[in-house]
Amino acid sequence: MNHAIRLHEPGGPEKLVWEEVPLPAPKPGEVLIRHAAVGLNFIDVYFRTGLYKAPSMPAVIGMEAAGTVETVGEGVEDLKPGDRVAYAMGPIGAYAEARTIRADVLVKLPDSIPFETAGAMMLQGLTAQYLLRRTYKVQAGETILVHAAAGGVGLILVQWAKALGATVIGTVGTEAKAELARAHGCDHVILQGEDLPARVSEITRGARLPVVYDSVGRDTFEASLDCLAPFGLLVSYGNASGPVTGVDLGILAAKGSLFVTRPTLATHTAKRADLLAMAADLFDVVSSGKVKIEVRQKYALRDAAEAHIALEARKTTGSTILLP
Repeated sequence: MNHAIRLHEPGGPEKLVWEEVPLPAPKPGEVLIRHAAVGLNFIDVYFRTGLYKAPSMPAVIGMEAAGTVETVGEGVEDLKPGDRVAYAMGPIGAYAEARTIRADVLVKLPDSIPFETAGAMMLQGLTAQYLLRRTYKVQAGETILVHAAAGGVGLILVQWAKALGATVIGTVGTEAKAELARAHGCDHVILQGEDLPARVSEITRGARLPVVYDSVGRDTFEASLDCLAPFGLLVSYGNASGPVTGVDLGILAAKGSLFVTRPTLATHTAKRADLLAMAADLFDVVSSGKVKIEVRQKYALRDAAEAHIALEARKTTGSTILLP
């Protein structure tokens, strides 16, 4: 018997329905994986609400999970039944006890990474990897800004940037989240509602920043630009407050010949060689202890709606997993 959370139409958390679904056999190039832990990410909310379109309905959402290979399809040579694996990118379908998936999106887990850690870190950790090492290569001695510093990606970014020798400014919504961010290495914490550009200017003695990592979107876009030094880069990689629209490119000139990018993990992992290199980098930094993946919330997979409610209400910190 196989169960999954299915979405029959876009909408609120109540649209997520626990149902029995068939267990398909893997096609050529695919494997059947039995999930041990499924990651919860804000992109799941985007698919649930319809901001991102599912390819068909009913849909099983979810981008990230870890588990064990049960059977392999024709042509799969580098995986076998019993292998411990994880993945972070589509197609969607992770909110299930088991599923088939293309073998070329899977990476083998080292023994040092438990299933729950892997289920919580693949999408967020690979996102942090490309943000810090590819989109903008953070160097020792630089000061950077991380929005939502107590969130899943945020806590990884803070720790990894500190390991690289950077000074980290983080934004958070509450004092409790401020304490969490500081405990993970954040040098300066700015609370929601404070004058962000003014505080950044104060911290940097007027120099401002080479890069801002912004997962919030609409509500922080202009303030993030005002935190940048001339030629600085705003990395807008999320839409927690809504998408950024109607941007006048002239403000980039007026504010100091600034750069803005909207990267995605899908682009960075499109080539398998890049996926494997990024995963190896992530596994190394986690196995070394430089970055600790904290699973701070656990829900039964059948209770995914409750997890979505908590995530959208910003009541979660660190990483959240769903357990089949």
